[in-house]
This record gives sequence, C-alpha cells and structure tokens, in this order.
Amino acid sequence: MIAKPTYKVIFHNQGQIFEVFARAIYQSEMYGFIEVEEFVFGERSQVVVDPGEEKLKNEFAGVKRSYIPMHAIVRIDEVEKEGAAKVSEFKGDKVTPFPYGGMGPGD
Repeated sequence: MIAKPTYKVIFHNQGQIFEVFARAIYQSEMYGFIEVEEFVFGERSQVVVDPGEEKLKNEFAGVKRSYIPMHAIVRIDEVEKEGAAKVSEFKGDKVTPFPYGGMGPGD
C-alpha cells in the first residue's frame, strides 16, 4: 500500500506565521486560493504537550478544508513525516510588499 504524502505548509495570517502539516493540498477552483485538507497533528498520547500545537489543533478542530490565499503562502514542502505544528510572530523584514489595488482603511 502506498502511503499518502505529507506536506508542510507555511503561511502568514494576521501578523503570525503558521506552520501546519496536511495530507492533501490542491489548487482551488476559487481563483487565487490553495485548498488544504486532512490536517495532521501530533499524537495525544505524548507526555509533553506543546501549547502552540494545541492552540492550532483547537483552531483547526472540525475544519474539513481550509482555503488559504496564494499570496499568503510562504512555502509548501513534501516531507517524509510530520513534525510539530506551530505559530510564531512575524518579525517583519526590510522588504516592502508590492501595493495592490484593494481598498484600505479609510477608503
């Protein structure tokens, strides 16, 4: 039996960097989105509990499929085995993002 591949998806959302593991990733029919399905989290039988991973597990509990905008994706890797999901604060960098034609605050 062939094992399903595991993907590590890194994306940013509201000033945070999310790193999650999933078994299925697709280009969405909704233009500009990536579909992420079958999230994988660590086993509950572990003695040490990572609060960051527990936060993500609770946030994605009951989520069948997540649609992530393509411009929010930092990286997608196919990995041999899953690791710990985590959320970290975005420290920023010295590169200014390209402006887009969306409506901003006060427009």
